[in-house]
Amino acid sequence: MTIAGRASKLTDTAPAADLYDVINRRRDVRREFTGGELPEPVLRRVLTAAHSAPSVGLSQPWDFVLVRDDATRRAFREHVLAERSVFASQLDGERAETFAKIKVEGIVESSLGIAVTYDPNRGAPQVLGRHAIADAGLYSVCLAIQNLWLAATAEGLGVGWVSFYREEFLRRLLGIPQGVRPVAWLCVGPVRSLADTPDLERHGWRQRLPLEQVVHYDKYGQGRSR
Repeated sequence: MTIAGRASKLTDTAPAADLYDVINRRRDVRREFTGGELPEPVLRRVLTAAHSAPSVGLSQPWDFVLVRDDATRRAFREHVLAERSVFASQLDGERAETFAKIKVEGIVESSLGIAVTYDPNRGAPQVLGRHAIADAGLYSVCLAIQNLWLAATAEGLGVGWVSFYREEFLRRLLGIPQGVRPVAWLCVGPVRSLADTPDLERHGWRQRLPLEQVVHYDKYGQGRSR
């Protein structure tokens, strides 16, 4: 069955999906959202997967703000489009032409927005394992996001991570307390399909590096010994 078929037949039963297949099918979705219903049992499974992520000192420093309100989503989209224009103004020539073809968000097209936050005070002051790496809690939130993304893909959903925003704007928009950091706005919902090739590759913005180019042996920059 195609991913489109799975997306159109969301059920309350957990799907069987091979992990490597899910990883390879995962995409950052922009144009493909249908706006269709996202069943509550499916959403709960996806959020449970996110909440099951490992975290430094078992601090679980994430929260998930589920945003369905149209006015809130439209306000966020206007802000994102303004920030897109800021970035576009820094480009010229071929880079500008390439970027003009790339859609950076699916905020109003998706069924749901999920803002993921990081609370550094969760589990504080003695967060086991964070004393030497201050960002370990932030890394934990990213693991939760990846769990959410893979679970959503297995369910036949699409996810799009919106990064064209100022954190302070999103804090005010959603009433996020000072000291809690907004890490991501994720567009989530059923999709018509998932692209075979990531958008940025397809539009020629960047190409995926070969694995051999990013693997080092014993020391950074050192190749495999003969």
